[in-house]
Amino acid sequence: MEQLTARQEEILGIVAREYIATAVPVGSNTIVRRYNLGVSPATVRNELAFLEREGYLAQTHTSGGRMPTDKGYRYFVHRLMQETELPSSEQRMISHQFHQVQLNLDQWMKLAAAVLAQTSHSASLVTAPRAPQARFKHVEMISLSDVTALLILVFQDGSIRQQMMLLPAPIAQDELSQVSNRLNGLLGSANEVEIRLGPIANTPLSALERSVVERTLEALQQLDERSEREMHRDGLLNVLRQPEFAEVDKLRSVVEVLERRSLLEAILAEVLWANGVQVIIGGEGRWDDFGEYSLVLSPYGVRGEANGVVGVLGPTRMPYDRAISAVRYVARLMSNLVEHMYGY
Repeated sequence: MEQLTARQEEILGIVAREYIATAVPVGSNTIVRRYNLGVSPATVRNELAFLEREGYLAQTHTSGGRMPTDKGYRYFVHRLMQETELPSSEQRMISHQFHQVQLNLDQWMKLAAAVLAQTSHSASLVTAPRAPQARFKHVEMISLSDVTALLILVFQDGSIRQQMMLLPAPIAQDELSQVSNRLNGLLGSANEVEIRLGPIANTPLSALERSVVERTLEALQQLDERSEREMHRDGLLNVLRQPEFAEVDKLRSVVEVLERRSLLEAILAEVLWANGVQVIIGGEGRWDDFGEYSLVLSPYGVRGEANGVVGVLGPTRMPYDRAISAVRYVARLMSNLVEHMYGY
């Protein structure tokens, strides 16, 4: 991206901020009247014309004002915006909301989606944290009768599997608890391969213990074969209220973008391995379906262990400074929660 002069940057920044705030194309008279740039109106018009020729601004019609193009927004975001944080009062309020929620992954995701939508005034996306391989966390057996028990398997990503078991012989609750405790010690936080090839494979087990281990392996395999991550969305109405989507066709388009998971998977997969907040404007020439939208996304969690993505989607006329600061802060909170949940 070529470097603009200081004056060109100042004018591009003015047009971007004014248009983001008002959705009204910005004319030279508005810039001269509201901003004391110390140059003549003719100079401002010349700079606007230059920025238009270079593809940073567009003009709706000959006598109208100008608005940023995707290229202009990218320059604005990457070169002209200062890194900001949410006001401390908002950070405290959001942090308090998260601390009110129990250690429940589903509730965290719903809250993160709601907070991002409300704070950024955009649509939010939150995917569940997932490890490259599912890992065991805890097993519990609850006696239902002399020869039946409820098997409860808990995994490190918060997944829970419950199933009925026929016991090989009448077993009391005390003995079931002893078996559960022994298996918890043997399995630790192992994944499927570590269980199959690890020390437990050569450890003498009772018939009941072998049955529980086999069911644990089946559940781990199923978790590893999941093709999609759980995703929470919120704030669609925030986007639909924007003037860009007043037409029915455009309204239908943004709904399809948010509801068709396949359109998001490629982008989210890349963001999982990125560092920090990523801003994708107008599809970046790679994702045509996002041509009229911007995404502000960030990975969260523990890289290589368990991570997900939080972010927002809106029109390219997005309040980027607020969206970026909101996504950054929520990603930080979610990372702390994942570290606590997984014991890192």
